Amino acid sequence: MFQSSWILSQLSNSHPDVLYSVYTDDRVIALTIDDGPDPETTPRILDALAEYGAHGTFFLLSDQISGNEDIVDRIVSEGHEIANHLNTDKPTILFKTSEFEQVLLKSHEALSSFDKVNWFRPGSGWFTKSILDVVKKNGYRTALGSIYPFDSQVPSSWFSTRYILWQIAPGSIIILHDRGARGDRTIDTLHTILPDLTNRGFEIMTLTDLVGHEE
Repeated sequence: MFQSSWILSQLSNSHPDVLYSVYTDDRVIALTIDDGPDPETTPRILDALAEYGAHGTFFLLSDQISGNEDIVDRIVSEGHEIANHLNTDKPTILFKTSEFEQVLLKSHEALSSFDKVNWFRPGSGWFTKSILDVVKKNGYRTALGSIYPFDSQVPSSWFSTRYILWQIAPGSIIILHDRGARGDRTIDTLHTILPDLTNRGFEIMTLTDLVGHEE
């Protein structure tokens, strides 16, 4: 279950178009949150980030936007970043290439009305070369991460918290999830990890800002 830095290094070398982490000595990390917006949990996630002066990248599902436009506006206005996670929580690898491009562009249209969108994350983390080719062709960069506490599979904020704090390092990219019970656990996790990471001297930022620290 535990991620190996060696495995992540091999994946990064094999797929240079996919961002897993950033090489830097600066005490900076990126926080990414998938599957919003959610009318109940996303505002509370934003409250937690504001409380601790943290920022993040929200990989949004475009089908969730209708009725939640004010939440997306708030994400952007508070200095966070929005990114493309397609329309629904479906493994991207199940799409045919032509269908994937259509969904990517339709989601882009919905998201780009709020802010510039540069990042894509495949559903369930799986991708193919053809998916990466379509992403690059349409001006996106694919991002996964280096610290995924399995919060979709392990329903425990206690586990997520300890896993993140154990694995954290300069240049890390954390993956957490929004919506429903997963969003509730993310809120609990953030209220523990954010003050701890801040006390350790880490700055929590968006993916784009983190890449700016790459050496």
